[in-house]
Amino acid sequence: MKVGELARRTGLSVRALHHYDQIGLLRPLQRTRAGHRVYGVAEIRRLQQIASLKALGLSLDEIRGCLDRPEYSLDRVLALQIERLRSELERQRRLMELLEGVRRQAAAGEPLSVDDATATIEGTLAHERYYTPEQRAELAGRAEALGPEGLRRTREDWAALFRELEDARRADVPPGAPRVQALAAHARELIHAFTGGDPGIQAGLERMYRESAGAASLERHHAGVSPELWEYYGRVMKAGRVVGGI
Repeated sequence: MKVGELARRTGLSVRALHHYDQIGLLRPLQRTRAGHRVYGVAEIRRLQQIASLKALGLSLDEIRGCLDRPEYSLDRVLALQIERLRSELERQRRLMELLEGVRRQAAAGEPLSVDDATATIEGTLAHERYYTPEQRAELAGRAEALGPEGLRRTREDWAALFRELEDARRADVPPGAPRVQALAAHARELIHAFTGGDPGIQAGLERMYRESAGAASLERHHAGVSPELWEYYGRVMKAGRVVGGI
């Protein structure tokens, strides 16, 4: 089939298919006299592998490397995607259990913090933009291990840290001063507890706060972070040589 039909039937853009050709990821079977790309069965099967590996969070360069290795057959790639979907279903199951627990508490008239419930749900949904399914599953497991009380303590730790930073900012304490660098060290500990030292999760976290305007995101979680305090925090972390400013 021609490139336009392949794009229509797969949901990919013609531009994406052209790009795959240009970088040598997916060459067409042939071209017509008019120069139109034409794809055959083998190319469509390769496109299935590309789509599955992309769904696993691999970059196009990584996908090319995988497809050049014999162990990444179509069957193997589909098996990997199935496993990823199983992990995602398990994450959804845990989220459903969390929501059912919140519902039971509310039905029984037990005290329930709306802030805690909404922040947890918002955080779970927000992750989908910035983390791969495997990373989300890992984060969900970590949150489940902490439990509601552990999550509450973590939010309180961040809120207390920013209160101390605000005091330092108002007192014009230089970002590199030992007093605020001790706070920066604590911030790094909290970040590491969240990311588990995973560079991919770290990168997603940095992008989330960069694209969500950092302070506004924290404000939604009631950490009381003004734009001025967020800017000061960034300078403090930069002074401590922390890449990414979070």
